Amino acid sequence: MTKITPEHLARTGIVYVRQSSPHQVANNLESQRRQYALVARGQQLGWSDVQVIDDDLGRSGNGISRPGFERLLARICEGRVGAVFTVVAVGYLKTDDDRIEKDPDRRVRDAIDLVFHKFTELQSVRQVLVWIRQEQILLPVVVHKAGKRSIDWKTPVYHTIHHILTNPVYCGAYAFGRRGASVTIENGRKRTCRCARRNWKDWDVLIKGHHEEYISWEEFQRNQRLIADNANRRSNMGRGSIRRGEALLAGLFRCARCGRKLKVSYSTKGGPAQRYVCGAFSDRVESRCLSFGGIRIDRTVAQEVLDRLQPLGIEAAMAAMNDHEQEHLEKRRQLENALEQARFEAARAHRQYDQVDPDNRLVAGELERRWNKRLANVRTLEEQLAQYNAEPAVMLSPADRERLLALGRDLPRAWHSVGASVETRKKILRLLIEEIVVDVAADNIELVIHWQGGAHTRLSVKKNKAGQNRWATDADVVELVRILARQLPDESIAAILNRSGKLTGRGNSWTRGRVCALRQHQRVAPYREGERAERGEVTLNEAAAALSVSPSTILRMLRDGALPAQQLCKGAPWIIRSQDLKREDVRRKAEARSSRRPPSRDPRQKTLDL
Repeated sequence: MTKITPEHLARTGIVYVRQSSPHQVANNLESQRRQYALVARGQQLGWSDVQVIDDDLGRSGNGISRPGFERLLARICEGRVGAVFTVVAVGYLKTDDDRIEKDPDRRVRDAIDLVFHKFTELQSVRQVLVWIRQEQILLPVVVHKAGKRSIDWKTPVYHTIHHILTNPVYCGAYAFGRRGASVTIENGRKRTCRCARRNWKDWDVLIKGHHEEYISWEEFQRNQRLIADNANRRSNMGRGSIRRGEALLAGLFRCARCGRKLKVSYSTKGGPAQRYVCGAFSDRVESRCLSFGGIRIDRTVAQEVLDRLQPLGIEAAMAAMNDHEQEHLEKRRQLENALEQARFEAARAHRQYDQVDPDNRLVAGELERRWNKRLANVRTLEEQLAQYNAEPAVMLSPADRERLLALGRDLPRAWHSVGASVETRKKILRLLIEEIVVDVAADNIELVIHWQGGAHTRLSVKKNKAGQNRWATDADVVELVRILARQLPDESIAAILNRSGKLTGRGNSWTRGRVCALRQHQRVAPYREGERAERGEVTLNEAAAALSVSPSTILRMLRDGALPAQQLCKGAPWIIRSQDLKREDVRRKAEARSSRRPPSRDPRQKTLDL
């Protein structure tokens, strides 16, 4: 009120009334009543002359002709207008001394706080709307009836949530001129479009700390940046909202060559895979600026994030416990608030019914109907609350708490656990990373990670070779097959690989066909019968026959080092050179081991090499 001077009161107060279409004029009568009721408000504030301009009823804001607004603008420019009236946002009330303060209704305040709390958690206007509608929570809406302001509770729509999150009134600020205006001439007439949102530094009026806030100015700014980032395809600077898909860094990459954002391309050829692609043209390449596979890059950046988060793991686990308990209380608090208000309205309806003369049935019948309606609403809410309380609360057991703390101490295990969804990992990455500038060199992918807060980290990730992907078989397995193929057929190779615990690139066990396919891809010739003999190699049984001893004796000689040989892996055949069997020291050791066997007195006794 201190900003209203006698000079303002000496001028004319203007109530500008407009609805955008003839349909609204015919059907949205409550909106008209709200706007016309501002005449009384202006008179209460001290204006003796309050005029209404309603020439623009039924005219769109984008129309080329709005005579009412032009008349209002002309009066303002002439200095003849002392005030133009607006309404107060839901969650606030005007006091008798013309101050703005929070609504004393706890249910209203809790509902507004809930919207901001869920946005901090979910980081998406749409996700907040989905959660509130799933939980069947109602939000307050201001209505004006007969010149009086009241609150209705309705299921919200997207605009309701968006308006609360983007209105600076909830951070205690008074603002005017938040949208810009572009003026064009069409058919000789001026057309004004008031659509573009302006940076808060360019607002015509901004008074911080004007009244009590629901959130701080800093939190309001963070929310606006996040909402702007979530606007997909609106700006080359925004990161876009978190979307479905396996790519963890979608929306975070920026091309070091042209400055554009990179997009994600998914392909199911050879298995699901993603690539980060810059679609712009560059002088350095014929088509795209750059593109690269995303799986190895995602893992490298994720590991860098985990290394930085590891010291905060325990704190994150404790915060998760608190959030889990708070989640259970939010729905209950909203139900309790709704039930308390319903009981108050039922009691008021009862008092009104008691005060009427029972013989006046025209009035008593209507009041009785209203009372019964309020009682029915109370019973419905009581049943909902009783059902909610009857449901077992999903509380964390001591074992669950210990497991959560263990995951906090070992963040990589928590990151790769089954319960950690792709969306959760993306949210964590975005909380720490502002953007990543990327370029592709000859053999490496060069990254510059811009962390939230201004720090930078440079990383270099080796590129896959041509034809290499995440489904490639391990190099040691390929080399093992390459050597075994000179000893055994494919079926025997598959058995050896399976006994050794080796898997294909896709995590499958080996079969003859899979060994054959790997050989053909690596251009390894199949085993040919007799080729070991051509190379001067013998098997264990062939060595036993040449030295006139049992195969078990040869096996002990191999293990003791008495006979030189090579075995690639457990279960693979021993590679024994035939020339080593002719060595004098080898023959003496074989004869010595054979002579230690006790002679049998029974000709039917078979000899066992123990």
